[in-house]
Amino acid sequence: MKLKDLEIFVVAPPAPGWGGRYWIFPKLTTDDGLVGYGECYASTVGPDAMKAVIEDVFRRHMAGESPENIELMFRRAYSAGFTQRPDPTVMGAFSGLEIACWDILGKARNRPVWALLGGKTNERLRSYTYLYPEGDENIDAFWNDPDKAAEVAARNVDRGFTAVKFDPAGPYTIRAGHMPAMSDITRSVAFCAKIREAVGDRADLLFGTHGQFSVPGAIRMGQALETYLPLWYEEPIPPDDPAAMAEVARAVRIPLATGERLTTKAEFAAVLKLGAARILQPALGRAGGIWEVKKTAAMAETFSAEMAPHLYAGPVEWAANIHLGTAIPNLLMLETIEAGGGAFHQALTGHKLRWEEGFILPPEDPGLGIAFDEDLARAHPYTGSRLHLEMQEAPCNYGRENTFKGGAAD
Repeated sequence: MKLKDLEIFVVAPPAPGWGGRYWIFPKLTTDDGLVGYGECYASTVGPDAMKAVIEDVFRRHMAGESPENIELMFRRAYSAGFTQRPDPTVMGAFSGLEIACWDILGKARNRPVWALLGGKTNERLRSYTYLYPEGDENIDAFWNDPDKAAEVAARNVDRGFTAVKFDPAGPYTIRAGHMPAMSDITRSVAFCAKIREAVGDRADLLFGTHGQFSVPGAIRMGQALETYLPLWYEEPIPPDDPAAMAEVARAVRIPLATGERLTTKAEFAAVLKLGAARILQPALGRAGGIWEVKKTAAMAETFSAEMAPHLYAGPVEWAANIHLGTAIPNLLMLETIEAGGGAFHQALTGHKLRWEEGFILPPEDPGLGIAFDEDLARAHPYTGSRLHLEMQEAPCNYGRENTFKGGAAD
């Protein structure tokens, strides 16, 4: 069995586009006709350029190889061009291709991927969702309204979620970490207070920031939130400085979480060794794929760290997260997009992934356990020119309230 053909789908989810502007799914086919699907979570270049990177990684390092030889193919891609260091674009390409290899291997053996990773450690996987506007609510206004956030939080907890995430902390800018405006701190405290009042002790609060603060700014914000006992304070420092994040971890009495923008065990090792975070949030479509993140999870065990795989992408990465989470002993929870991944996520995967009352049930079908709908994928091509996610160029505004649009694609 050898890897033979590659096809790439670039799919735009319908508005409002929860999960990003587009999702990139590579499809691999072997010489004996087995098919596997993966997902690349990398947005450093546009989708046309990313397709070229995926094609190059496949042609150079994987075509004609057995899909079993994942470690060998990883070493080829990781070392290409005399690098041997983390590269988010190359690793994003390889990650999606690697996930597709696992899908093939499970189908070849008629077993779910989790059974090839050490078996079923977890019968049910705890999940959480961001707080997204529902119905005809004004999207722009929602992100800055603690009362609306509390209403949606209560509805999600009534559905079964035991944790909800929100990020009212201010703008995501291309600049270095900044000091939050006092109005951003006030709004963040109001969100925590209203949501805690709405859900009581039925759910954990997960406070996101997306890496926008300086060390003093992160400490000020974190200390202001401590009384509401968030389960985590997510990526308060830009991801390229784990030593600065460790300084925040020592000053704030909320556990720190990070990882959606990190790639390979090398970058996660630095976080663990410096004590920057004890909750790791790898995006499997960027971090090196299932096997690399399985290694990261094992490494995290030795630091008493837990895994909470990230998802702001499509449903194939979600499926990969589920199989990894089923097999590892230090799973904290998985991110979903609303209950069960959202309607379009479910439709793309043939309604195969099961979410019940806040928990995900491991698939029993072979491979990733999904029935990828190629016709639906082709019916929703991405035709824009913007990146999957983008940050603003304008700095934090200290003279008037900062507003932002969360993850909505425009």
